[in-house]
Amino acid sequence: MGAAHSLSIKNPSLLKLLQLESCRICIRGKMSEQNSPVQVDSLPRQAIQTNPSHTANPVLLTTQTDSRDKWSKKVDFLLSVIGFAVDLGNVWRFPYICYQNGGGAFLIPYTLMAIFGGVPLFYMELALGQFHRTGAISIWKRICPIFKGIGFAICIIALYVSFYYNTIIAWALYYFYSSFTGTLPWTSCDNPWNTPNCTNYFGKSNVTWTTFSKSPAEEFYMRKVLEIQKSSGLYDVGGIRWQLLLCLFLLFTIVYFSLWKGVKTSGKVVWVTATLPYIVLLILLVRGATLPGAWRGIVFYLRPDWEKLMSTVWVDAAAQIFFSLGPGFGVLLALASYNHFNNNCYRDAIVTSVVNCLTSFLSGFVIFTVLGYMAEMRDVEVEDVAKDKGPSLLFITYPEAIANMVGSTFFAIIFFLMMITLGLDSTFGGLEAVITAVMDEYPHILAKQRELFVLGLITICFLACLCLSFQGGAYVVKLLEEFGAGCSILAVVLLEAIAVSWFYGIQRFCDDVKAMLGFTPGTFWKVCWVAISPAFLAVSIFPLLMLFDYRYPEWSISVGYLIGASSFICIPFYMVYKLVWTPGSLKQVRDECHASQSCVGQILWEPVFVNLAHWVYIVLA
Repeated sequence: MGAAHSLSIKNPSLLKLLQLESCRICIRGKMSEQNSPVQVDSLPRQAIQTNPSHTANPVLLTTQTDSRDKWSKKVDFLLSVIGFAVDLGNVWRFPYICYQNGGGAFLIPYTLMAIFGGVPLFYMELALGQFHRTGAISIWKRICPIFKGIGFAICIIALYVSFYYNTIIAWALYYFYSSFTGTLPWTSCDNPWNTPNCTNYFGKSNVTWTTFSKSPAEEFYMRKVLEIQKSSGLYDVGGIRWQLLLCLFLLFTIVYFSLWKGVKTSGKVVWVTATLPYIVLLILLVRGATLPGAWRGIVFYLRPDWEKLMSTVWVDAAAQIFFSLGPGFGVLLALASYNHFNNNCYRDAIVTSVVNCLTSFLSGFVIFTVLGYMAEMRDVEVEDVAKDKGPSLLFITYPEAIANMVGSTFFAIIFFLMMITLGLDSTFGGLEAVITAVMDEYPHILAKQRELFVLGLITICFLACLCLSFQGGAYVVKLLEEFGAGCSILAVVLLEAIAVSWFYGIQRFCDDVKAMLGFTPGTFWKVCWVAISPAFLAVSIFPLLMLFDYRYPEWSISVGYLIGASSFICIPFYMVYKLVWTPGSLKQVRDECHASQSCVGQILWEPVFVNLAHWVYIVLA
């Protein structure tokens, strides 16, 4: 504070601002000293930052404990982040969203949303995880403790995603097993599960395709893999599909032995699971480009429809880039927490974001060359073939095209192997986020019990997936997909961005980044974190819930909202809990905050006003 006294400042508001800033930094140094037994002199030079206004007092920012695991190689971390971000949604959702929203014209809002919304949030989470070196729950003790419920909400959402996501991977594993035959089982209509509506138009002439026609691939997916015809909906989900249950057991076994030792094992597994999909995508792209009619699909994919830019295309672009990059799921926090303190997370954020977006764009060519081929064979328009979205695109449309290619068995095997590896990468990241968050929150109990804790978590996930393995399990999968990680995750990340930018303080966060990287984020990043990215998260729409022409009953929609609320409700519940159980009145808590920066003290609005005043001062100056 001596620096403030040595200046001749007549503006009382500015003087008050400087005094508050001085108190904040001093308190921060005391907290850091209390939270770590390591002395300042023993820390790396980069871990100590000297504020120009307080040259006499270096401020301890963070410490690194030698006991925490670290990535064996930088590439292990990059592959893990890329493997999490590049998932099944890049293959099935981006191409569909792209052509539905103007083809090539969609790339304009998609790129803008990535630059101003997705990438800044991605960068923020990597920096937070690397600096504080802890999981999604305990990190809030250092940022803004009353928002600690965000960490619990993230863990619940990650579990919901694990339930339905691994079920979809189990379907892919079933297809993978079924592909090891001379003739793929979804090639013809001569199977026991086929109906009179089954129509095979490949290699045949004078075949009429009607609205009642079902392809062999569609009937294999619905009547053989899911056996959904034996379920009447959510009222009667039928019996359990033991084949899918075995596939789930095998998948969770792989997941357990990939995660049980931490990043030392998962960092090696991703060398296969994160790189193999790119090899397969390139093979499928070359094969698709040589098919008759492939050019029709590419033209349909990229043909710009500029009128769509005046519609909800901006909303769809925001949702697509957010769910593609995946900030807010706690995964980036967890993976970055195992980095070395001075790792260049800024470069990592840019590289992995670009790789993710380019992968989505490449997947569009892989999908639409095949859709153009199917349109040529059916003698219909591409838009009539490309009406399927979501899992149907991967389990019906694409397998149908593969079945009628030369070398169909080979292409089916590598295609579903790619789907399995894409899914496993995201599963590794999602469950690692939960594991890291819980273990960092309760280290005294779980520090030396990681193998047992991971086993218990995997067992819970497997048991929860049982209800998704019934013949009507696809209806439950759709319910969880829409509500388990839809509006709730957007709301959670919105609060996370606000808490970091306005309560923790954007200047404090930028100081943290400078301590790690040696440079301060520019004005562009600050403006995005404070205003643009939160506004980007506030935009979201949800379609009418429907699957296979099954209209969900009203009560199931209510159940869906309860599922979504079950995670988000952790945030206000924890706020109330912290207010009730913290001794003293709010005034006493505020006074205690000024004295010792107690946990609840940061809930007060004063930090928000200080940060607002800081920005106003910058603009006016």
